[in-house]
Amino acid sequence: MLLCRPGFEKECATELLDYANTLNIPAYISLKDNTGYAHLVSAEHLSLVPLLEEIDFKQLSFTRQWFACGHKIENLPEKNRTLPLIEAAGQLQSEPGSGFSDIELSYADTNEGKSVSRFCNAFKPHWLNALKQNKLIKPRSPFRLHLFFIDSSTAWAGVSLVDNASSDAMGIPRLRMPKAAPSRSTLKLEEAIHWFIGEQEERRFKPGMTAVDLGAAPGGWSWQLVKRGLLVTAIDNGPMDRELMQSGMVEHLRVDAFTYKPGSKVDWLLCDMAERPLHVSRLVTRWFEQRDCRAAIFNLKLPMKKRLQAVNECRQLLHSSLNRLKIPYSIQIKQLYHDREEVTVCILTDTSTQ
Repeated sequence: MLLCRPGFEKECATELLDYANTLNIPAYISLKDNTGYAHLVSAEHLSLVPLLEEIDFKQLSFTRQWFACGHKIENLPEKNRTLPLIEAAGQLQSEPGSGFSDIELSYADTNEGKSVSRFCNAFKPHWLNALKQNKLIKPRSPFRLHLFFIDSSTAWAGVSLVDNASSDAMGIPRLRMPKAAPSRSTLKLEEAIHWFIGEQEERRFKPGMTAVDLGAAPGGWSWQLVKRGLLVTAIDNGPMDRELMQSGMVEHLRVDAFTYKPGSKVDWLLCDMAERPLHVSRLVTRWFEQRDCRAAIFNLKLPMKKRLQAVNECRQLLHSSLNRLKIPYSIQIKQLYHDREEVTVCILTDTSTQ
């Protein structure tokens, strides 16, 4: 089971199918457009748990959350849903008595799916209590138990590896829009830092570090950097937020983002511009090739068609360019919750914290 942004089911499932084919695991896709979820189904009725073990979840661009599941459980009795679900949970244990360290109740990120959210919130404590009574909660288990509800009488039960799945329920971080931020785009960068950097944030974003923000106006991304104590050069012909500029930590230059070059190497390059994805990718690679930045976070606006192909082409270009530099680096590409028709890319090099 793969959870994703509604409308991206094909890209989500095809990406994982490509991985399955690489690992010689026969499988096929089952999905409906705009449902917010898709299935990768074993062609030989074998367990797909090995995929959870072999594939790095963070390398999946379009999957918010995933878990290996059994058959769909239908016609759950209104007065005793826990009994058939407990039976399903028992069958999902990796071995008798292994249990689960955590649980996640979820639903599709659609208007229809969200109508199930109130039921999930009310059912969760009853479900957790039933699991404890049946000794299925084991704090040291590496597995998380999932229940994905289509409606209050229909669910999929499954398991994920706690260390190789999203730590956020349904893969959706709960972020609040800061009142002082200049634009809602600020949430995209906050989520990117949460997803790509995580526990390394204090090390990767130290006060006094420098950053260039291409396409900065009105300053939603620059605001996140200033909040962390970074000195920002904002590149955009448009106006910047007045309060942000009063911080004294932002220099605003009205110059061309594609020709601007910093006077010295900066710690971070940020870019959120409505340009063709390969055009932006080539721009970012030039910054690394010319040793103008140590790390980057940027968005790629995807075409209406061949979205996965566009992502793969940009990934190949970035890897090809960075490989020539002969330095250790990492690339992650993710369609974050606050992204729309786009993905966010993070590149870190071995000098990112120096």
